Amino acid sequence: MNRVVEQPAPPFRGQSQSRPGLDARMEPRPRNQATALRGSGKLTDCAALITGGDSGIGAAVAVLFAREGSDVAVVCLPSEQEDADHVRELVEKEGQRCLVLTGDVKDSSFCDAAVERTVAELGRLDILVNNAAILFQYSSLADVSDEALDELFHTNVSGYFYMARAALRHLPAGGCIVNCGSVAGFEGNPSLIGYAETNGAIHTFTKSLATELIERGIRVNCVAPGPVWTPLNASSRTPEQMAGYGDLTDGVPLRRPAQPEEIAPAFLFFASNADSSYVTGETLALFGGRVLAR
Repeated sequence: MNRVVEQPAPPFRGQSQSRPGLDARMEPRPRNQATALRGSGKLTDCAALITGGDSGIGAAVAVLFAREGSDVAVVCLPSEQEDADHVRELVEKEGQRCLVLTGDVKDSSFCDAAVERTVAELGRLDILVNNAAILFQYSSLADVSDEALDELFHTNVSGYFYMARAALRHLPAGGCIVNCGSVAGFEGNPSLIGYAETNGAIHTFTKSLATELIERGIRVNCVAPGPVWTPLNASSRTPEQMAGYGDLTDGVPLRRPAQPEEIAPAFLFFASNADSSYVTGETLALFGGRVLAR
């Protein structure tokens, strides 16, 4: 039977967190275990490195990859250790190894060290998932400080470059990179100015790197979600905004945000050669039924 899993919908309890936020402090807690999905060995004997793998989409990807047979290294900030420990428990429950790497993707030397430690402890690196990101809301471009703009681009763009550059020393033919973008990178968003532009850069980076790596047999793709129930959003929006997050006022026909477990299968599709060996340089938009102008 093709079972439908009922997912939470607005109105939610009004809530917000200090940045970067934790899954553990959200109500309801983001769903990341995708219990309706059964593993089929698509990533057997692989090792994956997932930035921002402690919470939100990254956590759901870590659990699903483990269910498909991959060992996982997750990158998180020191303040996200509680969530990272929970993800490690879930990955180990799936029978796979989980390495937690604490640091900041804005630091290129940390990215180099994270990749090298992954290879040293897990024995290889087959999949890189660039997912760590930061988001700010603004009412006007005039409100964007130099410091905030630097943080947005260094985290959301430079961090992707640094991790990919480090990973390329180890990714084999048949390996892949999956980037997390956003529908804001297609359409822009006046309240997410800065963040939207970083995602436009991520989408373009995906295409450029995919073209470069074709001869090496390494695929590069991107998943671009719309509203998702994650700490990234809870730490960037007001309680009032979170109470109605993902409803029609956000332009979502399904009238709710996605849960991370609903986005993770798209990452698995791109990571699995069994599913997408002919797919590279693509960006898949997931926006709850809304048709995007591209």
